[in-house]
Amino acid sequence: MKKIVLFLFVSISVHLLNAQEKENPGRIKKEADKNYQEKEYSSATKNYIKLIEIADFEVQKNGAAYNAACCLALQQKVDSSFIMLKQAIRFGMNNKSHLASDSDLNILHKDERWSKLLNEVKEPKSYNTDPELANIVVQDVYNFWEAYDLAQNSNNALRIYDQYYFEKASPGMEDYMGLKVSSKKYFVKHIESHPKLYKTIRKNTLKVDDYKKDIQKSFKELKEIYPSAKFPDVYFVMGAFTSGGTVSSSGLLIGINQMSDGEDVNTEELDFGDKLLMNQSENIPYIVSHELIHFQQNDLKNDTITLGYAIKEGMADFIGELISGENANKKIVDWAKGKEKQIWADFKKDMYYDRYNNWIANYSKASEDSYPDLGYWIGYEICKSYYENAEDKKQAIRDMLTIQDYRKFLVDSKWEEKLEQL
Repeated sequence: MKKIVLFLFVSISVHLLNAQEKENPGRIKKEADKNYQEKEYSSATKNYIKLIEIADFEVQKNGAAYNAACCLALQQKVDSSFIMLKQAIRFGMNNKSHLASDSDLNILHKDERWSKLLNEVKEPKSYNTDPELANIVVQDVYNFWEAYDLAQNSNNALRIYDQYYFEKASPGMEDYMGLKVSSKKYFVKHIESHPKLYKTIRKNTLKVDDYKKDIQKSFKELKEIYPSAKFPDVYFVMGAFTSGGTVSSSGLLIGINQMSDGEDVNTEELDFGDKLLMNQSENIPYIVSHELIHFQQNDLKNDTITLGYAIKEGMADFIGELISGENANKKIVDWAKGKEKQIWADFKKDMYYDRYNNWIANYSKASEDSYPDLGYWIGYEICKSYYENAEDKKQAIRDMLTIQDYRKFLVDSKWEEKLEQL
């Protein structure tokens, strides 16, 4: 099973939900994921099907439908699982390798329908390997501002944003919203609850063109140090302060409103954690470079230990810095100076457990004395140490992007020995 699978879309009828459930897709997904983790597959199935019905975005429906099929298979409900998967194929599923290797679906492999189903799956598109051919897409940002202006004089902002922003979404925006924004209502609520911020960031959100050359330069630098790199399109969108950047099969997805700070920007409506999420527009090339490295990480071992998560994020910061000239998370690096040994001592207590939320994406708990996202810094330092100790630097990049044992990589990096010398 995979919590998010980008290539599935299913239309399924379910029982009517009460109004409270309709307004809380995030809560239902969280409950469904919890059911799955606790092996309560019947409850998980019901909740995933509820999510399919109420989700606003196709990616959310995709993930929920696939997860429901997995849960049905784990309950040995073979026919129902096949029905779900066939629906998914009909609506464009093309992640054939994941489908074929997902152990949750093993019971289906014995069925004569399995090979036929696999043959029905379309092959995924091949990715561009020429850095000069990657597109930089900014139309979603202009669509947002058109919707924003119209919504100021409307008593139905949700309808306006739906018509002028969401319905015009690029493939990248579709994925970003489904992966990082719980619902359209949540998005509109965010915009409306930050009027001072959105009245002052427009100019800075439209600066992407100023950095296209820097982005393209970083892409070319990656090609030099990692010749097998893939170069997807880059999509800039207006999000809801839930992600400055992520990746999907569509490409690199950047939440430009989190890259729009400046002298004339009013951030008083943001809490401490959200203010840390804000970056100057000059940070755009570094964020893009970070996400570009994430796009290359398909050959990394999937692991749920905190060390693995930290190395994946820190690697994106480190190699991103090599190709762009700056760390995308410089705030974290600056804050960690002088605190290295204490941070590491704290991290070691969690690193072999699944305690992701203590070290990554923990901005809601941020304070001046407790900085968020320190897992990025940990991973960055480990990867930097590995690279500095390597005689063959290009091989070091290949090693990072194909890690199969995070514990061994930590030892090979000699990071702890380096830390003792500080």
